[in-house]
Amino acid sequence: MILQPSLSETVDREKRLRTPWVLAVLSALMGFASISTDLYLPALPAMTTALHAGAGSMEVTISSYLAGFSLGQLLWGPIGDRFGRRMPIVIGLVLFAIGSAGCALSTSAIEVIGWRIVQASGACAGVVLGRAMVRDLYSGERAAQMMSTLMTVMAIAPLLGPFVGGQILNFGSWQAIFWTLVAIGALTLIAVLTIPETLPAERRNHEPLSGALGEYLRLLRQPRILGFIGAGAFFYAGMFAYIAGTPFAYISFYHVPAQFYGLLFGAGILGIMATNLLNARLVVRVGGVRLMRIGTGGAAIAAVLLIFDSLAGFGGLAGVAIPLFVFVGMTGLIVANSISGAMASFPDRAGTVSALVGALQYGAGIVGSALVGALADGTPMPMAWVIGAASVGSVACAFLLIRSPTHEPRA
Repeated sequence: MILQPSLSETVDREKRLRTPWVLAVLSALMGFASISTDLYLPALPAMTTALHAGAGSMEVTISSYLAGFSLGQLLWGPIGDRFGRRMPIVIGLVLFAIGSAGCALSTSAIEVIGWRIVQASGACAGVVLGRAMVRDLYSGERAAQMMSTLMTVMAIAPLLGPFVGGQILNFGSWQAIFWTLVAIGALTLIAVLTIPETLPAERRNHEPLSGALGEYLRLLRQPRILGFIGAGAFFYAGMFAYIAGTPFAYISFYHVPAQFYGLLFGAGILGIMATNLLNARLVVRVGGVRLMRIGTGGAAIAAVLLIFDSLAGFGGLAGVAIPLFVFVGMTGLIVANSISGAMASFPDRAGTVSALVGALQYGAGIVGSALVGALADGTPMPMAWVIGAASVGSVACAFLLIRSPTHEPRA
């Protein structure tokens, strides 16, 4: 028999968990998605040469990582709901370190691809269960506020990742980058062991893990949760289209020097950080659904301008870069609110919902980036059309599927 804690015990326990150190560890966990890829991007040409890889082989190491990261979340979410958050994260970090070491020791491109899948399957545990831990500690709009704050911090990773990776490569080798990731995984594991479990035994889901697929299907039949997930997933498709398309649009089509591409890309990340901070300040007063709808509407307007400027050639580089900056900036109003809104609908299944959200977001991202590659014609138009279609899907989910307010019990 499990004794239910009293209200005062629950409140005291949650106060002990809501410390800056716990939030810093959660932010580090949620940043693994970015740091695992952005740190080694400058080493791709050197890896291609050193491993005698064929054209495009190193690019597959990115898509294989995204595939492992997307599917792996579907496993870790139900495990976290059943056994708690901390131990699955520890196991995931061990897998991440093993995968990173495997990449460093690889002697061929196919080996790197395989170890990247192992690396991704471990990294995603911290991301999916880190989001669930936020939901364990906070409810309603406060959860969205904390999610925005953490996402502002984790936005530093893609901003600094390529620069730090370049410096490691300058003083060492491409293998040193992956050994650095091993060290980051080990340090994060030690940090996780210092924080308490956020999901007490009495709140865990004791249903068998074999029913996870059925649980995902049941969740997808709920229009409200599908609206939150769809708004974020469609937007991610547009974001990955932006990531895949801008190097060719800026450098190849508009002849921006490669060394200045990072400045344009970094401007978008600064926009994301700014809107995440704005969302954190406004979400309690304005509401997560309303801000998410403003974000999807703003992204759709920016996409329309992007398509028009790309077709007409209006404004040249600025005519494309400015709408893209606005589109990317809407991340701060869409992503945190879509994740927290979905998890608020089923607080007792936060890990499972977080896994479903992450899997569909990164799955949509793979589709968005693949479409840009398949439709590539040497102009920004394929990127613009994919971003436009993704924006329409995002705004439709936000306005048409999310109707009734969330009725969530408060502690």
